[in-house]
Amino acid sequence: MTSRERMLAAIDRREPDHVPCSFMLYGALKSMSKDYSDFIERQIAMGLDAVVELPPRPPVVINDYYNLHGIPVQHDPRVTIREWIEHPGDEELPILVKEYQTPEGILRAEVRKTEDWRWGDHVPLFDDYIVPRSRRFLVREEEDLAPLGYLLALPTPAEALAFRQQAAPALAQARARGLLVAGGWGVGADAIGWVSGLQNMIFMVYDSPELIRHLLQLVSDWNRRRMEVVLEPGIDLYIKRAWYENLDFWTPSTWREFLFPVLRAEAELAHARGARFGYLITSNSMGLLEMIAEAGVDVIIGVDPHSWDLEKAKAQLGGKVCLWGGVNGHLTVEAGTGDEVRAEVRRALGILGPGGGFILSPVDNVRENTARSQANVDILIDEWRRLVPAEDA
Repeated sequence: MTSRERMLAAIDRREPDHVPCSFMLYGALKSMSKDYSDFIERQIAMGLDAVVELPPRPPVVINDYYNLHGIPVQHDPRVTIREWIEHPGDEELPILVKEYQTPEGILRAEVRKTEDWRWGDHVPLFDDYIVPRSRRFLVREEEDLAPLGYLLALPTPAEALAFRQQAAPALAQARARGLLVAGGWGVGADAIGWVSGLQNMIFMVYDSPELIRHLLQLVSDWNRRRMEVVLEPGIDLYIKRAWYENLDFWTPSTWREFLFPVLRAEAELAHARGARFGYLITSNSMGLLEMIAEAGVDVIIGVDPHSWDLEKAKAQLGGKVCLWGGVNGHLTVEAGTGDEVRAEVRRALGILGPGGGFILSPVDNVRENTARSQANVDILIDEWRRLVPAEDA
């Protein structure tokens, strides 16, 4: 099998020639790569089943939507932006203020500038750093939705063409090297966390259900148009990020009411365009597994052995949904011992590997470029090679 054929067999819950090993995120290696093509070639040289993501994401990314991989987030051209610093008497820290002036009103964000704030005097639109430091979020009530729509402009034909042109070299590399092509990222509740706050998102479900329903619909409509652009080149796998769609923020009943219909519609769109659908969710999601399968998800990306019951997940989803993960990236690969890495690889392959439908990976990421981390990556790959048929791996 080519790497692409092997990955597709796993995602389709068929048994490949051997269990693939593909790092869902590998920040340390990317930071050492000169460009995206080099990042892919380095993974191939390591023996990994590299995945080419469209649009390709360079080693260093600094933009207003840093946490949302994918095509650029554009504002309506009629939006104007003002930023400044205030020093309120009731605050110890400076307050970064950002206002978006739109044809239907002003949205205002206020963020405490902590010592570890990485954006200077600037406030990005989508970033995890915003959430714990915010004094005021952009979206707080129904009247904020119309202005928000101007910040989430739909992709124009020119932007769709630019995406295809940017993606062409990476797509050619994938075709030449026999690699899986993925695209995305889609987004849903994670975007609500960025613009409204995660605690506020939880409260909205009960205090303002229509507000969160309308907010999810606005994000979903925008996300669907972005999906259509990314699906157009004929990718193999569409990925949606859903770190904030787990049971830390939703109950099974509210997840089914608010998130399930959106997820099912997105999976159907991907399938209609010939792509598989991946759901990137890494913790506290065991109570959602049956509904995720029902929604039509092909692969769950982020099966962390420190927060998942691997045996139960295999029993519930074997033959229904591919599982991607099995090893913890931070606690085990970055901070653990070689013996701990080998044990986690053995356990993951022993529980999730039989019968197909499994892709081995650290979860979520290997970010640290340390001697220990590099050695443990080598050990992970060595143990994987030792346990899968040598003539195939």
